[in-house]
Formats: sequence, structure tokens, C-alpha cells
Amino acid sequence: MSNAGTLRLRNVSKTYQVDSQPLPVLQDIELQVEPGEFVCLVGPSGCGKSTILRLIIGLDTEYQGNILLDDVRIAGPGLERSIVFQEPRLFPWLNVEDNIGLGLDAARVSEAEKRIRVKTHIDVVGLAGFERALPHQLSGGMAQRAAIARGLVNRPEILLLDEPLGALDSLTRSHLQQELLRIWRQEGVTMVMVTHDVEEAVFLSDKVIVLEARPGRIRKVIPIDMPHPRDRLSPHFVARREAVLRELRGSFQ
Repeated sequence: MSNAGTLRLRNVSKTYQVDSQPLPVLQDIELQVEPGEFVCLVGPSGCGKSTILRLIIGLDTEYQGNILLDDVRIAGPGLERSIVFQEPRLFPWLNVEDNIGLGLDAARVSEAEKRIRVKTHIDVVGLAGFERALPHQLSGGMAQRAAIARGLVNRPEILLLDEPLGALDSLTRSHLQQELLRIWRQEGVTMVMVTHDVEEAVFLSDKVIVLEARPGRIRKVIPIDMPHPRDRLSPHFVARREAVLRELRGSFQ
């Protein structure tokens, strides 16, 4: 099980230069994610959701303010953070086992420990029996499971997910939502996920962060105070979904 981390964003702003002109994309983001929380970011296109993940993972260090993991400022990529994208991004010439093992390339672990971790996380995501399969032999859902295992194999404190289920059909997506919850509970990792699906956000997360665009800023933090498993048809679930949708509609005004 991972040691979940406390993530703090303090007055975080980000500006790009476009045609030599400043383009603000994030403004004064204040956010705290507690150890082991599942948090979803929602908002209109262009509100900076994926930019926030890029800053947290350390792919972009040019920003104002502070991003702290366990009170240490993030200044670049680190083994304590992993990310899963919308596309699995598996290497087509490597099998499932070897693709997952890539997540340990920068880790100082023995080959024996590497084999143990890879096998453990193949089991965690339910891919036992497919260790030697190549990416083209996997369904979309199975390929994304392999990508999640690769993100978890190094036992990060925080797993970032950038619309990881967005390219899947509705039935596979619903099934993987259940699987993602199971993996989250089993691994004990802090998860921060970007999604455009409000129902998905309410189904999965402890709180939903609604962002406004141009520049991106937090409009509302909505706690989802419901135990798992959640009934999507229950009045409480519907009320929380409508609360998020109201804030989203407001973000377009």
C-alpha cells in the first residue's frame, strides 16, 4: 500500500506566452487534498484542469505560488507522483508485463523486487493471465488497466488521472469506474482526476472542484458526503450531481 500524501496548492497562477503576449490560464488556485482523498476536477474546456495536473506532476515548473507535497515544494518530476492519461500510451512492441515495468525504470529496486511489484500490480488491476500479451491484443479497458498499473507500480503518494476513462465506451467506462474505486481503496493512494463527466465525478470522488475558465480559477468545492458504493439513482446522489451542474452552468456565464 502506498503512503498517501497531502497536496497543497497555494496562490498558484500560470501564464503562457502566445505571440509574445501574456495569456493567463490559472489564477490564484487555492486547494488542499488530504492523504488518501479522491478528488475530481471539472470545468469547461480551457479552464486549466490539465495544466493543474502538469504542474503537480512537475512537467512545468514555470508558475507563481507554491505547490507542496507533504510541505515540500514541487520543483520537477518525482517518483512520489505518477500520471495516467486518456490514452494508455503503451509501447506496442512491449508486452503488458514490460510496459508496467517501465514505471520502475527510475526506481532503485532490485530485479527481484521489480518482478514482485509488477506481478502484484498486474493482479491489482485484474490482468493476471495477460502478462505476455501485446497492446494490440488488449481491449481498450484492459490497456487502460495496464496504464493504471504502470502508474501505481512505483507506489506513488499521488496518482494523477487526466480523463483516464474518456475514450472508453459507456459500459466499459462504468465497469472501470468500479474498478478504479477498488484500486483506490486497495492501494490507499491519493487520487486527483480530471473528467468532463459530472456523474463520474460524483460517483468517484470525496469532493468535486468546479473551475471557471479564462483564467482558470476555483468556482466551488463541493463535498460528496456519501458512502461507497453509491446509488446513482438515489435522491442524495441526484442532488449532488445537480449541485455540480449548477456551478458548471454558472462557470459559462
